Amino acid sequence: MKQVRFSKKNLISLAGAILIYFLVYWLQAAGVISAFQEINLMMMGINIILAVSLNLIVGFTGQLALGHAGFMAVGAYVSAILTTNLGQPFPVAILAGACAAAVAGIIIGLPTLRLRGDYLAIATLGFGEIIRGAANNINYIGGAAGMIGIPQLTNWTWLYLMMVLTILVIVNFLNSTHGRACVAIRENEIAAETMGINTTYYKVLAFAIGAFFAGIAGALYAHYFYLIQPTTFTFFRSFDILVMVVFGGLGSVTGSIIAAAAITLINAALQDLAVLRMVIYAVLLIVIMVFRPQGLMGNKELTLDRWVPKRGEASGSAGN
Repeated sequence: MKQVRFSKKNLISLAGAILIYFLVYWLQAAGVISAFQEINLMMMGINIILAVSLNLIVGFTGQLALGHAGFMAVGAYVSAILTTNLGQPFPVAILAGACAAAVAGIIIGLPTLRLRGDYLAIATLGFGEIIRGAANNINYIGGAAGMIGIPQLTNWTWLYLMMVLTILVIVNFLNSTHGRACVAIRENEIAAETMGINTTYYKVLAFAIGAFFAGIAGALYAHYFYLIQPTTFTFFRSFDILVMVVFGGLGSVTGSIIAAAAITLINAALQDLAVLRMVIYAVLLIVIMVFRPQGLMGNKELTLDRWVPKRGEASGSAGN
């Protein structure tokens, strides 16, 4: 039986993740974090889930998608219906919302992923608008007024668990043969097909996984703000998420995390200039494209390798 090995790097990462969780938990319990800071902290976690999941589609698989807010909306509405109207427990609602978003990802992915570049972007943008238009006209989910009275079940523990789960699953996927197939498609789809990679399968798989975690983000959002409206999931929301991915670097998970945190903080700082927020975003994109088109991290990852040498390297240094 294959033994599970815990390297020093993995143990440090695990200890760091636990430390961050308990530090924030203690700060909340002690009342050090204000209500405004807590809202931004929760939005930061939700944005990290959205940015990392979209980066799998756009950054690692090379598919320009502009409908991520649509998947988030599917997860938000399905989970809210289950807890508010049907009395189901929160974990069931999160899972159902995520699965519904993944199914939507497969349904939209199969016919549209034969398209490329701008055509795929327009098709996915249309999907997001279809979801928003449907939500506007279904009275069962509140229509244009939206759903109110959703129980506030999202807390720091749920958010942190889902955020860590998203990062772990996507990083492990990218390090597998499936992830390498997605990267090969991004680099050269025709060459990947020639090498025997089923490009349609892997593109739909990446789309479904990205949509699954966008659905989780939607469920967390709905159960933190206990109010969702179709206007919450417009094209501008998808644009927000895409800005985070581009800002962090196409093909970098840690870049998406840093960018999602930074843009959430920028949003908080610009709360009194809401009208100019999108203008500032556009200027930010132009500046990034001009001075650093690859984003903050490019396709690099922030790892512990620099500070934690491998066992062979350490023993070699000792021998010298």
